[in-house]
Amino acid sequence: MTDTPPVGPGTRLLQRVVEVRADEVRTMLLACAYFFCLLSAWFIMRPIREQMGVAGGTRNLPWLYMGTLLSTLAVHPPFAALVARLPRERFITLSNRFFVANILAFFLLFEFVPAERLVWIGRVFFVWTSVFNLFVVSVFWAFMVDVFRTEQAKRLFGFIGFGGTLGGITGAALTATLAERVGPTSLFLVSAILLELAVQCVRRLSRLKRGEAEARGEVEQLIGGGTLAGVSHVLKSPYLLGICLYMLLFTVGSTVLYFQQAELASRSFSDRAAQTAFFARLDLAVNVLTLLTQMFLTGRLIKSLGVTLTLALLPALSVAGFALLGAVPVLAVFVVFQVLRRAGEYAVARPAREVLYTVLSREDKYKAKHFIDTFVYRGGDQVGAWSMRGMAALGLGLAGTAFVAAPLAAAWLGIALWLGRRQATLAR
Repeated sequence: MTDTPPVGPGTRLLQRVVEVRADEVRTMLLACAYFFCLLSAWFIMRPIREQMGVAGGTRNLPWLYMGTLLSTLAVHPPFAALVARLPRERFITLSNRFFVANILAFFLLFEFVPAERLVWIGRVFFVWTSVFNLFVVSVFWAFMVDVFRTEQAKRLFGFIGFGGTLGGITGAALTATLAERVGPTSLFLVSAILLELAVQCVRRLSRLKRGEAEARGEVEQLIGGGTLAGVSHVLKSPYLLGICLYMLLFTVGSTVLYFQQAELASRSFSDRAAQTAFFARLDLAVNVLTLLTQMFLTGRLIKSLGVTLTLALLPALSVAGFALLGAVPVLAVFVVFQVLRRAGEYAVARPAREVLYTVLSREDKYKAKHFIDTFVYRGGDQVGAWSMRGMAALGLGLAGTAFVAAPLAAAWLGIALWLGRRQATLAR
């Protein structure tokens, strides 16, 4: 017999919000803390990244996206090699601490490099942060789908996402409040500290799961495999190719909105600090809406609608949103659509999408997933970036690009429905 953990008042309170068993509470809360620290660190830097993208000129964004795509491709083989050769706790720790060192290096550069060179450092920072945010979040969710079963993922991923949303709100609020008072660069140190706290959560959670496995007489095995196994497995699997297409269509739409956001911000705000504060407030609105959705809707949606329909909600919203933006191309409509879309991604689409990976092997959870979450995602950015440049050359404005994006969102909706049904079949 195994001892059943006592159900205290804190656990009973949690069980009113999320369908969590007493023996899962500690694991779930550590996962929440990990995601909280990770997204706090990212959302401190995100508004700074957005402002630097505007400062470098929207005409240069396609080249920045190209640099991001190439950088993303470059980091995949070293990460896959670490996954093959090191225990899970070790390769996740090393990956995150590499980025801590990068943040500290950027802090020193922005503090001590002459102002006339900051534009180029800002462009490097834009590319680096674009790699960083996808990399660390992809590793986080790979860890989650490795330690939680499909049945647990459906119940708990929404609440774990809630922890990340709290972190996003905290990071965005810090930047919105302090950027104009102490300067954005000083916040880099806070971001580095938060990322190191995320590492500590990884180590605690990994040791907890390892202890549970050893109690069952199991020993964690190295994942092994080849450095390019993630790529080859994607090319051989219709299911993984479907996820690639889903991600590609999602990111193309997101890139269209990002370019429109940069253009509207440059027209509406002439001051750099005001632009940074605007982006931070936009992030804050997204995270507050995400938080409310995760608290009251996410778990219920996945449970009542299932993975298939939940996965289809964001594409359906995008079809309607792009059509409305094309008909009424004004800042207010854009802001509402952007906030709803991003909140829907974090609160609804992301937890449902991560469930797709729970039916894969451990090797594919880290290698194939990482390849899709980083290179394929950024490939969609690149397609979107150059498409925007082409549409601008054709004279298409905000309305025209929105009308082009609407049918792509409809195709995205079809892929989402197919993937949800395929996941259910593989789970059975």
